[in-house]
Amino acid sequence: MGPDDTFSVQGNGSTDVRVRTRPRTDVSAISISPNATIEQAIACIDLSGSLSIALIVDDDGRLLNTITDGDVRRGLLAGLALADSVSVLIAIKSSMPHPLPVTAPPGADADTLLHLMSARAVRQIPIVKEDGQVLDVVTFDDLHPDHQPPALQAVVMAGGFGTRLAPLTEHTPKPMLPVDGRPLIEHVVEQLRATGVKKINISTHYRAEQIMGHFGDGSDFGVDISYIQEDTPLGTAGALGLMSVPNEPVLVINGDVLTDIDFQAMHCYHQKLGAVMTVAVRRYAVQVPYGVIESEGADIQRLREKPQLDFFVNAGIYLLEPEVYRHITVGKHLNMTDLIETLIAQGQRVVSFPVREYWLDIGQPADYERAQTDAKNGKHRARVAPV
Repeated sequence: MGPDDTFSVQGNGSTDVRVRTRPRTDVSAISISPNATIEQAIACIDLSGSLSIALIVDDDGRLLNTITDGDVRRGLLAGLALADSVSVLIAIKSSMPHPLPVTAPPGADADTLLHLMSARAVRQIPIVKEDGQVLDVVTFDDLHPDHQPPALQAVVMAGGFGTRLAPLTEHTPKPMLPVDGRPLIEHVVEQLRATGVKKINISTHYRAEQIMGHFGDGSDFGVDISYIQEDTPLGTAGALGLMSVPNEPVLVINGDVLTDIDFQAMHCYHQKLGAVMTVAVRRYAVQVPYGVIESEGADIQRLREKPQLDFFVNAGIYLLEPEVYRHITVGKHLNMTDLIETLIAQGQRVVSFPVREYWLDIGQPADYERAQTDAKNGKHRARVAPV
């Protein structure tokens, strides 16, 4: 492999970096036009793997801007649809403090690149020639190949009775119901492990022995599992008071959620926004079957015929900083919604993280049937890392 086919960058001695040499990025594979849709941008970002970026280029391949996972999620929060043009995302970026992409010229050393990443809070920088052509994309992991992602542990809430799924749950806790031949909660554990989460706490109550008997200490599944036993149900947040106050952020996920969400992307989003709590949200549309009248007093101002109303709903996945635990009293019932309202009332920053990946809350028999169908058809693409 010749020098034009590999990526390599050097430090100037003031920064302790060990840079790996890897194949140069195929920039054409992660480049799209400004007329592409947001859905195409997402596909491009996913295709880029660890680069997590889409390059917006003109007809001659010159860089116009970049789109990252965070840009897409902020666009979704702003009400954009997947079919909207990526140019709308660029317009949103134009009103932000740093509307233009962070780039570096060929030959930039590691110290310069790391300084740029730190100053602009980015983890990837396109290497751009004078004519605007992108030569490569350098990531933080390229400069620090031994870097480990920030520590993150998880709590899986698996203590519910699952009464809405009766009679399936008469003798089996809902998280242990099979999906594609394996318990639902096993899919959750594998998804956590695949994204680097090794320490998992499982909150149990109803038929806890089945969950504990299946997972044990977690070693057979490549993780370290502890159990939080609720003698009486304490709510979606109250169970957290039964565990030791952590030293790192905690990811909390309902045990009946099937998802492909990128937990590390959620963690990076959480850190970048400086939140004490991040709540995963999902867009939910309601079709009103009637004409909606908008009035001012007795006077009709507007008539909307069978409108569709869009909302963001709670997706049952949360990321909490350790300081949140001081609002949780040991042994006291507390719902996550109440905890969120308490934090907001005290002026703490709680942010939304829109889920663009596959997500299914298995609360009703129809949801369970859909989970089976989706798994069979490959719609749910859980990341399974080797144990």
